[in-house]
Amino acid sequence: MCRLLGYLGSPVQLEQLLYQPNHSLIVQSYQPREMTAGLLNADGFGIGWYHSQKTTEPFTYKNVLPIWNDVNLLSLSRYVESPCILANVRSATPGQAIDLSNCQPFQHGQLLAIHNGYIENFHHTLYRPIRDQLVDEVYQTLRGSTDSEHIIACFANYYLTMPALSLDQALAKTLYTIADLAAHYETGLSANVIVSDGQQLVASRFACRGDSSTLPAPSLYWLQDAPQFPKAVLVASEPLFEGNWQILPEHSIIHIDADRRLHILAL
Repeated sequence: MCRLLGYLGSPVQLEQLLYQPNHSLIVQSYQPREMTAGLLNADGFGIGWYHSQKTTEPFTYKNVLPIWNDVNLLSLSRYVESPCILANVRSATPGQAIDLSNCQPFQHGQLLAIHNGYIENFHHTLYRPIRDQLVDEVYQTLRGSTDSEHIIACFANYYLTMPALSLDQALAKTLYTIADLAAHYETGLSANVIVSDGQQLVASRFACRGDSSTLPAPSLYWLQDAPQFPKAVLVASEPLFEGNWQILPEHSIIHIDADRRLHILAL
């Protein structure tokens, strides 16, 4: 299980999100409170952000080191300012390689996306079925071996080839598709996903088991207009600080539009 963070609002320095909160993503990497599997998130990390003044493809910074061991991150986080930020600390599924190709966020043009969760026995169940659904443009972007990258590639496949779909519709379609495949192969699926195009942000809290038994979804919270971030919405696996954090219901998607209006869709 990884820990996720998404931010959409007035431009802030990375330092304000990554270092200043008392239960920041860095703290969650070595002292998480709500992990359902694993004890640490020490298998690398990644941060993605958008330019605060012009439209351009997003930027990413990744490392296979634990986030607390990166000597460059603090200086970088004091320099970078952005209105839209996605960040992830990784707890690798046993058997998955710890290398940069498996570090999140994953990027498709203007899109950035991160995933917390897993597909049980991924390489023996949904690895080929997901790949078989991808158009060549998306298939050729695959570099790693994780279930996370393949779930996000499935999302990009729908969003880039079906322009009429909104971000939340594309994410819902992705989750339904993966859930149908999981049912067919009788495997478990856990898919907390955060996706952004720099102007809006969507996130899901979702899990299912192929044999129809219950599989709890990982935790996911949202917070709007906190005193520390008055014109913003945050989405995080665990609350970063004391405040009026709301837990996202299981089997649902939250959509934050360009005006920071919130909509929650039940799946």
